[in-house]
Amino acid sequence: MAVYKNSQYLTQNNSAAFDAVHPAAQATPYSGIYRCEGCGLNIVSTQGHHLPPQNHHQHNALQGTIRWRLIVATH
Repeated sequence: MAVYKNSQYLTQNNSAAFDAVHPAAQATPYSGIYRCEGCGLNIVSTQGHHLPPQNHHQHNALQGTIRWRLIVATH
């Protein structure tokens, strides 16, 4: 889970970009912090680079494949 101290540095946004779930190794659509839907691991990725691949970290069968969701976008 991402955490922060000073809320004045963050702005609430209801963009559909936060709803999309991206497969491992896909080109990063937006720079920011991404959360793994299976295990909750957070990573930082920059637009145009690739999200971490399927072998980035291990999941058990219940966690499924590695899938990334944008949770904090940067400009």
